[in-house]
Amino acid sequence: MLAIGIIPARYASTRLPGKPLVDLGGQTMIERVVRQAQKSSLSRVVVATDDERILAHVRGFGGEAVLTDPDHPSGTDRVRDAYEQLGIVADCIVNIQGDEPFIHPSQIDALVQLFAAPEPPALATLVKPVVSEEELFSPHLPKVVLDGRGRALYFSRHPLPYQRQHPESEWLAHHRYLRHIGLYAYRPDVLRAITQLPPSPLELAESLEQLRWLEAGYAIQTAETTLQTLGIDTPEDVERALRLIKN
Repeated sequence: MLAIGIIPARYASTRLPGKPLVDLGGQTMIERVVRQAQKSSLSRVVVATDDERILAHVRGFGGEAVLTDPDHPSGTDRVRDAYEQLGIVADCIVNIQGDEPFIHPSQIDALVQLFAAPEPPALATLVKPVVSEEELFSPHLPKVVLDGRGRALYFSRHPLPYQRQHPESEWLAHHRYLRHIGLYAYRPDVLRAITQLPPSPLELAESLEQLRWLEAGYAIQTAETTLQTLGIDTPEDVERALRLIKN
C-alpha cells in the first residue's frame, strides 16, 4: 500500500507569523514535524507550502517540499494541490498538521492501517480520551462523539454529550469523553471531492471543517491514541514546547 504524508505549512499566522520556521531547541518546527513523520510507515513525506522561505528551508535540511497556491482557503486544499503536483497514485493521503512538532509516528500509522482493510474508509481521523476538565471545557480543543463502529457522529467545541442529570464538575466521572486530534487521512478520490464542497452551516457555526464532510454524507472513521500532542499557535505555546524539549 502506498501511503503519502503531506504537511501543509503556511508562513502567515495571525498569532505567530512565520510559525513553521520558529526555532524549537535547535530545529525549526517544520523540521521536527517532518522528522517525526519520516519515522512512520509513510512511503513519502512532503511539505506543501505557500512560501519560498519555507520551501528553501525544507529542501535545505533534505526534506521534500512543493510550492502551492497562496490563496488556498484551507490546509485540505493545500494538501490536494501538493498531491496533484506529485503525479502519483496513492492508496492513502495523510494530512499532518505543520504545527504539531510532537506528533508520534504510531499516531500516523494508526490511520494508515485503517486503509489496509479490505474495505478502506473514505476518511479517517484521530481521537484521544479527555483526561481533565480543562480539556473538556476548552473551546480550542474540539470534542467528538462516535457511533458503535468508531465513526464520527459529530464534532463540537462544546462538550458532548450534555449530561442533564449531573453537574458539570462530575461529567468526566460519569462519561468517557473524546477530543479530536487534527490528523486526517483520505482516499485520493475523496480528497478531490471534499475540496469541491462549499462551506456548510454546521462548519460555519463551529468553525470546524470536518463538519462540512459529515453534512455532505461522508463517514469519518476514527482511530484512538492516548499519546499527548501539543499544537503551536501562540508564543506561549512555543514556551511550553521548549520546556517539554528541555525536560
